[in-house]
Amino acid sequence: MTRYDVKRELKQCYAPKNTDWTLLDVPTQRFIALDGHGDPNTSSDFTQAVQAVYGVAYTIKFANKRADGRDFVVGPLEGLWWADDWQVFITRAKDDWQWRLLISLPDWITDDMVEDAKHAAQAKKDLPAIRDVHRETLYEGTCAQVLHIGTFDDEGPILARLHDEYLAANNLRMSGLHHEIYLSDPRRTDSAKLRTVLRQPVQPAT
Repeated sequence: MTRYDVKRELKQCYAPKNTDWTLLDVPTQRFIALDGHGDPNTSSDFTQAVQAVYGVAYTIKFANKRADGRDFVVGPLEGLWWADDWQVFITRAKDDWQWRLLISLPDWITDDMVEDAKHAAQAKKDLPAIRDVHRETLYEGTCAQVLHIGTFDDEGPILARLHDEYLAANNLRMSGLHHEIYLSDPRRTDSAKLRTVLRQPVQPAT
């Protein structure tokens, strides 16, 4: 049986090639999620949140494969980001950032499977953040999306272009949270070659 792979099933969402903003329609997806705030580079909460969502995701994967033989590729880490003032993402004032970490799940994974995996992962890892992992259903609809190649701190100019030029030029306004998908492992990839999907839900301005 072919393993489910969200990067293959939703190629337009997870493997874009455009390096300038373009529009696409994003379907409803299910995730496991964990919320927090602060600088992702220095916050211990962020590090523990990453460990927690991956720990639960892999526990779900292996438990599901043992139970009924269905397998899936654990998706890339994703994040929703917001703040009282979106300018902090351009100025990189990271202490003011709010975030929700996400990992996509196949549709057949139930709430009970997630809860069972949380208990199993907690027993194995003893990581308090696992208790706060929850299911999240997200429908973003029409979105502006771009593939950013480079460091996370180099995202400022392309985000400024979205807010200062692209939205007005296309008679659009933001309608949801800024979304990032991390296609590269920063531990193994040169920072100049990191590949990150940047996404912004939008709707007509008038």
